[in-house]
Amino acid sequence: MIEQIYNYFTIDMLYYWVNLGVLPFWLILIFFPTSNLCRYFVTSIFPFFILSGAYIFLLYKSYLSSYEFDSNFNLYMGIDNTIDLFSNKSFLMMFWIHFISINLFTGGWIVKDSQKLVINKFLISIPLIITYLIGPLGLLIYWLIRIFCAKNINLYD
Repeated sequence: MIEQIYNYFTIDMLYYWVNLGVLPFWLILIFFPTSNLCRYFVTSIFPFFILSGAYIFLLYKSYLSSYEFDSNFNLYMGIDNTIDLFSNKSFLMMFWIHFISINLFTGGWIVKDSQKLVINKFLISIPLIITYLIGPLGLLIYWLIRIFCAKNINLYD
């Protein structure tokens, strides 16, 4: 049975599952940010356990296929080396899970922070959608909304 699961989850299949699996979390963040489901299920550690499990599975699968992990450090040697790294599906998938996790964490933080400052949930739906698609830009838009609603600039909390 474990071998069947292992053979089913190719890198391509894992890509589809990660992308589809994260959608319910984002839909809950956008449409039901004040619900208990969002509080206990989405903005908790739960989605990151799932994404970490996918990441660990991918690391294990990469290890078995003799992936050269030390070549990941070429990422810092220049843009051409980065292009070479992204041509490898294993590295690309590791990066993608990392990207999805950070964006989801940021979306959860936006929801929690907006609730602390009592910002309208319809107003934060715009930066949440943009954070899902283009992480840092959504965070910037939320920060601008936060300045306007909180009427002060706070560089730290």
